[in-house]
Amino acid sequence: MEESQPEIIYSDNHILVASKPSGWLTQPDQTRTPSLEGFAKEWVKSQYNKPGEVFLHAVHRLDKPVSGLVLFARTSKALSRLNEQSRNQEIERIYWAEVEGILTHKEARLKHFLIHGEHRALVGKEGDREAKLAVLNYLVEQFNSHTTFVSIDLETGRYHQIRAQFSAIGHPIVGDKRYGAKLGGQDAIHLHSWQIFFEHPVTHEELNFKVEPAFQRSGLR
Repeated sequence: MEESQPEIIYSDNHILVASKPSGWLTQPDQTRTPSLEGFAKEWVKSQYNKPGEVFLHAVHRLDKPVSGLVLFARTSKALSRLNEQSRNQEIERIYWAEVEGILTHKEARLKHFLIHGEHRALVGKEGDREAKLAVLNYLVEQFNSHTTFVSIDLETGRYHQIRAQFSAIGHPIVGDKRYGAKLGGQDAIHLHSWQIFFEHPVTHEELNFKVEPAFQRSGLR
């Protein structure tokens, strides 16, 4: 069963790390769908007894059906420094996913050119208009009878990258009907932001956080 409420994993005066359940937005939109940012702002108001508007900005986002860790900046200085780390690919995020079928390679590097389409990423080719290089590395962690569990390290951060790339090789993420999955439901897909590693924007301490996915609670190293 999927988590129903977010969890605040860590907070100080500069940053906040929270775990987003499937079905929640990272940031609010015009709908009434609950957002992790809204939840975290209310938590900060209560926890720190802060009047007025709370500054809280996501350094990266997760798709609505994806669960896991999200890093927020609590000050504009922290946001600027974390954005720079992100641009320099110094923030490492490891994902955990269950994909359909049995992957034949223990580990591999996937490279595609993706185009941001209407509510989905389209696989194109090098030189296509608006196509951007998408690269990830995966490691097979364990198998079920009809699925494979993998850990994923992104080299790039493209729109729907993991979902589109695994679909492109014939192994869509369980539950991801948008990208051709036959197994699982529609509200939650089996993709989870599992670990995050980064340098604290003020203290420069090396930080790492890990949260296990709701859809797979065994076999994590």
